[in-house]
Amino acid sequence: MCGRTACTLAPDEVSRACSYRNRGGRRRQPRWRDGDADKYRPSYNKSPQSMSPVLLSQRHFDKNAPVDECVLASMRWGLVPAWFKENDTSKMHYSTSNCRSENILERKSYKDPLVKGQRCVILADGFYEWMRQEKNKQPYFIYFPQTQGASQEKTEDQDDPTTSARNKENSETVCPPEEASLDLTEGGEAPGEWTGWRLLTMAGVFDCWTPPGGGEPLYSYSVITVNASPNLQSIHDRMPAILDGEEEVRKWLDFGKVKCLDALKLLQSKDILTFHPVSSLVNNSRNNSPECLQPLDLNSKKEPKPTASSKMMMSWLTSNTPPKRKNPDTRESKGEQESKAQCKRKGALKQWLQGAKKKPRTN
Repeated sequence: MCGRTACTLAPDEVSRACSYRNRGGRRRQPRWRDGDADKYRPSYNKSPQSMSPVLLSQRHFDKNAPVDECVLASMRWGLVPAWFKENDTSKMHYSTSNCRSENILERKSYKDPLVKGQRCVILADGFYEWMRQEKNKQPYFIYFPQTQGASQEKTEDQDDPTTSARNKENSETVCPPEEASLDLTEGGEAPGEWTGWRLLTMAGVFDCWTPPGGGEPLYSYSVITVNASPNLQSIHDRMPAILDGEEEVRKWLDFGKVKCLDALKLLQSKDILTFHPVSSLVNNSRNNSPECLQPLDLNSKKEPKPTASSKMMMSWLTSNTPPKRKNPDTRESKGEQESKAQCKRKGALKQWLQGAKKKPRTN
């Protein structure tokens, strides 16, 4: 299953990190849907009910857009079916944060949007999973292996909290209705090519619910799960359905060309992820700091403590809140609301991994 994730990139970095090629082979950088960049808040510890970055076809919002044109949106984790009759989503008596690929067409909550082509890709640095032990559960952070060139990016202002906060404040990229993606090529070059953390791309299904009494439509999603891959079976028997590479992402999102049953064939258990143990700090979703991702030495009983730099950064940001930000989404937890202040701008995961003497486990 998948009940907790991390996504620490700023909105503009998410856009750069999921550039893609359309049917014509042209590289594009998806824009954020109008207003959605501000709904997304980076977090080291995202739980269901929070807002997460999702990649999908622009055709879902604009019927005249090419079906292979992608756009970024912020969606609520935990699908609310379009046919849900209550005005309060908390009155749903079953969980929709995950849906099993094996019976996805047997449940109305998922079958209805799936046959309409409402497929999406949930973006995250990685996800957390808990291994059952005799007396407790040991959490692990699971993610794509990072290549030598992909996660080496580091800028001079990376550790400067002032610059980091300012860049995040100015990083919102909204999507005008006439075009959902930007061409990355001018003169044959791709400016600002992403060399940072490779985001995990998880297959999902989404729906749009409007309160019966009126109100703003709510877009929400469910993470599709499959049997765990061989190297993850010791941790848990389920895992998110991972889309490996641009071609699988393109096929999953291209509901005009790739029909439902063919798309479902992409949802296979893939032995392609790596992982490392982390602290029990992540057990509480209110804990939202870089320490949640820090590789843990299982031979030591000591828990990682907040560093002096993270304490100083948090103190500075809480007393210097950027004035142009909108008020936090009241549907999110306190930890989610504070996440923008806690997340460093670039390379947080890489910094922790480089600082750990022990390499991440792969088997």
